[in-house]
Amino acid sequence: MGESTGPVEAARPGRRRGAARERLLAAAARRFYADGVAATGIDTITAEAGVAKMSLYNNFSSKSDLVMAYLDARHEEWLGLYRRRLEAAHDARGRVLAVFDAYADHAAFAYDRGFRGCGLLNAAAELPAGDEGREVVRRHKEEVEGLLAGHLDALLPGRPERARATAEHLSFLLEGAMARAGLEGAGTRLERARAMASDLLDRL
Repeated sequence: MGESTGPVEAARPGRRRGAARERLLAAAARRFYADGVAATGIDTITAEAGVAKMSLYNNFSSKSDLVMAYLDARHEEWLGLYRRRLEAAHDARGRVLAVFDAYADHAAFAYDRGFRGCGLLNAAAELPAGDEGREVVRRHKEEVEGLLAGHLDALLPGRPERARATAEHLSFLLEGAMARAGLEGAGTRLERARAMASDLLDRL
């Protein structure tokens, strides 16, 4: 028993730090999405997370660092939804539609103050030109379009230009639907966008 006490005790601070980081990130995600990045202060986040302010600075170098972690977490969250949808897709057409389904799944989450559209774009709209957070969002959107393009390459063998053009078309459709859905606070526009995408794929 004596030999095991040391390692267990040594591990506890790290576990506490990890738990505090997760609580802070979860609280930031709720407040950034519901209230906006600029309107959400450090005190609000630490109070909601139930941790001391020093705990935030033990885990994140600044609010900007926390915002970057939030953007990365939103991206990974969406990728998780997409991968689950992808597992149920049986062909290239279904894989294209899996991208739309993942966005709809995100819209269906139980948000504190309702669905407000794409959290990444909402955050990017608040960040100044040149901010590295905007680059994170840009890369995410490019990755989504790249996923569409890859599935369309499989659907349109030997027609790479058509595949790329259609991927761009669908990404515009998807982002427009997200913007309108966010304004309306419901996923209806995403359902319509998926139906439009399905119709377009049938006509390729």
